[in-house]
Amino acid sequence: MKKIGFIGAYDKADMILSIAKVLVMAGKKVLVVDDTITQKCKYLVPVINPTKAYITTYEDIDVAVGFENIEQIKQYSGLQDNEKLEYDFVIIDTDTFEGIASFKLQGADKIYFVTSFDVYSLKKGVEILSQIGVPTHITRIFYTKDMLNEEEEYFDYLTLGMKTIWNEEKIYFLLENGDMPAIMENQRISKIKLKNLSNEYKDNIIFLANDIDKEIGEKKIRNIVKDL
Repeated sequence: MKKIGFIGAYDKADMILSIAKVLVMAGKKVLVVDDTITQKCKYLVPVINPTKAYITTYEDIDVAVGFENIEQIKQYSGLQDNEKLEYDFVIIDTDTFEGIASFKLQGADKIYFVTSFDVYSLKKGVEILSQIGVPTHITRIFYTKDMLNEEEEYFDYLTLGMKTIWNEEKIYFLLENGDMPAIMENQRISKIKLKNLSNEYKDNIIFLANDIDKEIGEKKIRNIVKDL
């Protein structure tokens, strides 16, 4: 089981579910854990009888809401302490340092930091990063209107001196390319569809799915996204 962390104050749920869908269609068993304050998956993912903490299945993805750590998920699943969750990937979405600590994401196989350049997302995200006290390799994902050097320079300034070790790759999701109407339509019909999304958005999902599991192969991932 590999643990994948997506951290930061910016909304990551739709992107994470898209990545999880691609991995599932490649034959992987995936659990998405929503540990965010807003618990957006509680509203995006249909569930008949929601409780304080539950796991439901959506588009062949298991989605967990309301759990504070992996141990609680194992207890809910009827597993003993020495047993492991039977997933290829557990993808954890959190927007607090407490979530990073309780899910032990500093030891995750991959960590992605997601932000836009609005003041709240940026400064709240940087606040989370500042609490990471050990060197940690993280990949940056930026949601931005334009890929401006000034924005990156400001981000670099805010994160100066932190323990974060930034991976060379940077992913940009462009906010002005018309993806939001397609994402909102997916939310309304409770489906994960990528056909109506921009090529840039799809390329980013392909990159991230391939980065998480290179064994699948980029060619297979591209064919999955093409048909999704």
